[in-house]
Amino acid sequence: MILREACQEDLVNIAELHAQSWRENYNSALTEEYLNETVHSDRAKVWKERLNNPPANQYILIAEADGVFCGFVCVYGAKHPKFGTIIDNLHVNSDVKGKGIGTKLLVSAATWAVSHYKTDNLYLEVLECNSKAIGFYESLGGKNIDIAYWHTPCGNKVKEFIYSWGLPENLANK
Repeated sequence: MILREACQEDLVNIAELHAQSWRENYNSALTEEYLNETVHSDRAKVWKERLNNPPANQYILIAEADGVFCGFVCVYGAKHPKFGTIIDNLHVNSDVKGKGIGTKLLVSAATWAVSHYKTDNLYLEVLECNSKAIGFYESLGGKNIDIAYWHTPCGNKVKEFIYSWGLPENLANK
């Protein structure tokens, strides 16, 4: 498996995996209409903007195995004044989950944060309904430090948890 920084050519794969992940994990948070009709175009628009006009604090890393796209992570350094650097997205193709790809992506994101935003804590937001992700983050030392609400693209309001590792070195050393 190789990890590399994302480029324009990754847009389709990133958007497709992001949409598929939402279909698989957020069906209790997002409307059926949104998931069936809008999620793919919506995610494609988001990723087109992110890849075409990346802010200086953005880092997107791709995982590939034998030349096949497996997953990605997107991080924004020093994004929040209280919580710090956010792991904004982590998605791994369901066909290869359980093979350590998510862990490698998260640890690599944390290593990047150590290099660029060492004094900012590292956190992410995870929906309450995504119990598998919660268990995964907790297995890597993430702690639930707060509760928030996500106003979804389809107009719902759903509960989410803020998970933190404290300083990024705590996750980078896993």
